[in-house]
Amino acid sequence: MRIKILGSAAGGGFPQWNCSCPNCRRFRDGKVRAAARTQTQIAIDANPSYAQRVYWTLINASPDLRQQILAAKELRPFSDGHSSTPIRDIYLTSADVDSVAGLLHLREFQGFRILATPAVRRILQEENSIFRVLGRAAPPVEWVNLEVASPGNTTRKYDPQGPPLLFSRAISLGGEFPDYVSGKLRAILAPEEAVMGFVFDYCGKRLFVSPTLPSSNTGWKDWAASADVVLIDGTFWSDTELLQTGRSKKTAREIGHIPLAGPGGLLEQFPKAPNARKILLHINNTNPILDQDSAEHRAVLAAGFEIAYDGMELTL
Repeated sequence: MRIKILGSAAGGGFPQWNCSCPNCRRFRDGKVRAAARTQTQIAIDANPSYAQRVYWTLINASPDLRQQILAAKELRPFSDGHSSTPIRDIYLTSADVDSVAGLLHLREFQGFRILATPAVRRILQEENSIFRVLGRAAPPVEWVNLEVASPGNTTRKYDPQGPPLLFSRAISLGGEFPDYVSGKLRAILAPEEAVMGFVFDYCGKRLFVSPTLPSSNTGWKDWAASADVVLIDGTFWSDTELLQTGRSKKTAREIGHIPLAGPGGLLEQFPKAPNARKILLHINNTNPILDQDSAEHRAVLAAGFEIAYDGMELTL
């Protein structure tokens, strides 16, 4: 299994276009040792070595997806003269704008599969008619309902030339539906389908993906502890980060993210998994860990975490 981080920042990227927080301001002035980042986008290749073509699975579809596809040679169209790329499946963790806006970049008459919970599918198809442009492809984009994982409930991905090698599970993380969802629809949607993490098993190796980690559900810990690689929510350093920088009147937890530091923070409660690579992504522009010379940056490295960057690659 090959994993490529096409983008590693939270919504707005880094630097954010309209933000003058210390990180963004110092980056523009050339006074901080940090790397620019696009919005979080993950790509996975898990094809057997005998496949004639390599196909890729995307986790979410970021607003920066067009730019990210152009920058990744692996996602270029096939050289057979047809309008088709190696993108086959797209798993959606939620209906948040940062997770789904990039689907509109993929409206150019290519068929692929979108795997989402029934609630997320209803939000996009019933309340957002703009996503109907995905049906113009021939064959049209296929929507596949994901069920919340339970014993024996596994979504399988098959390679057309061989047996199933990549298995996935959708893990409910709690959380809320986006604010733009109408109260009428919100009232009938299953709350456990709002925010999902994913577990991918491939040839005895396990990847756990959770770009957004609400504090309302701790069931993720068992999946993280059993994984060989964990890609997990590193959005905020502290619970009051947005308050302190004047970017919001809400705390990190109030908008659905466990902060890294402080009582009950991710660094404190992450399960002991000595064999796992723990990689933080979805990093907000206000997060001090972006500054490679900061104490916060050193603290997450000392705790055994890595900090994702655009173009980062790893193999399981």
